[in-house]
Amino acid sequence: MRFVGVGAFAALVNWVSRIALSVVLPLSAAIIVAYLIGMITAYALSRKYVFQPTERGVGSELTRFALVNVVALVQVWAVTIVMAEYVLPALHVDWRPLEVAHAVGVASPIVTSYLGHRYFSFAQARKSGRG
Repeated sequence: MRFVGVGAFAALVNWVSRIALSVVLPLSAAIIVAYLIGMITAYALSRKYVFQPTERGVGSELTRFALVNVVALVQVWAVTIVMAEYVLPALHVDWRPLEVAHAVGVASPIVTSYLGHRYFSFAQARKSGRG
């Protein structure tokens, strides 16, 4: 539940940032920059409230966190663009289509991100039985 709460807050930061950034950036660029803002928020809060720090240290954790989020970013970007350019127009949704598309996109990687962070970003280093 803490992962969902932290993720929801980071998603809100991401979503609001994209709206603000869209004033000065094209949609694709705004999605990417907003995602980075949300990712930094998610890392800081996940490390503090969700997962135990690892023996790897912040640098390694952040690198692993970023790798999982590269996958999630591609997923968010693709879902948002497909929703905004194809799905919502086909469904004749004209109430805030970019916001709706981006909200769906931001929500799309919740399971894949959790698994990636649990088993990769914040996984405890395996100790070798060899001495």
